[in-house]
Amino acid sequence: MSTPTTALGRGRPPVRPARLLLHVFLVVTSLAWLAPLLWAVLAALRPYAETSDRGYVSWPHALSTDNFTTAFRQSDMAHYLGNTLLIAVPAVLLTLFLSSMVAFYVSRFDFRLNVFLLLVFTAGNLLPQQVIITPLYRMYLLVDLPGITQSGKLYDSALGLVLIHVAFQSGFCAFVLSNYMRMLPVELTEAALVDGASVWRMYWQIVLPLCRPAMAALATLLSIWIYNDFFWAIVLISTGENMPITSALNNLSGQYFTDPNLVAAGALLTAVPTLVVYFALQRQFVSGLTLGANKG
Repeated sequence: MSTPTTALGRGRPPVRPARLLLHVFLVVTSLAWLAPLLWAVLAALRPYAETSDRGYVSWPHALSTDNFTTAFRQSDMAHYLGNTLLIAVPAVLLTLFLSSMVAFYVSRFDFRLNVFLLLVFTAGNLLPQQVIITPLYRMYLLVDLPGITQSGKLYDSALGLVLIHVAFQSGFCAFVLSNYMRMLPVELTEAALVDGASVWRMYWQIVLPLCRPAMAALATLLSIWIYNDFFWAIVLISTGENMPITSALNNLSGQYFTDPNLVAAGALLTAVPTLVVYFALQRQFVSGLTLGANKG
């Protein structure tokens, strides 16, 4: 007759080989992704004289933050950060506002072309951005905005970058928000309609406050995407003083000599705002990857 096993005598369940291999794979993959970042941090902390003498694959002897202060001052990073905020903040707010109105109309009103309308907005994300460089460049040169932009045109202005970001990001945001709004109870808007609420009041005071998690997640994603954009800044901005922060690294490269350690320090400084946004809104960022995936 076997004796029952007590709670104290019960051992841990054996680790499955498949689970062990999964953990090993995840650790190796994480180290592979972090290795370039750690290498850049190490290079930024070392003076160029040491790395040129001993090489980058050597044990560091003198670590300092001089490269960071020099990169911040030499690249005029504060000025370019202001340019980026002048582009990113209005673009994020305007994208969320317009896409939320489209999502509300598509998800709360039944008509024959509501799915087609949503597909039109989403189709813009399927179009490669490089395809429209030439027509967009010519259009920005022809549009006259005297008194609105410094140059009098959309070209070489922050407004031009804001509009192109809104145009390309609204489709994705409208798709995600429409799926999120479809999960909200229809009885909420029906009760408000019976009480005499207008369409604007249903949107602004009932549906939109319930979409705060989705809006926060999309705001995080949009902030990171627009902040890291460099393609449209190269195409639509010609004056160096109007470029976003991603172009500040160009000021660290000389005509005949470039300090790789200084560039590494500047690149790390450029990435700091996106890391701050991500860690501050990490929960919304992760949940934003699956928003709208349950219903569509």
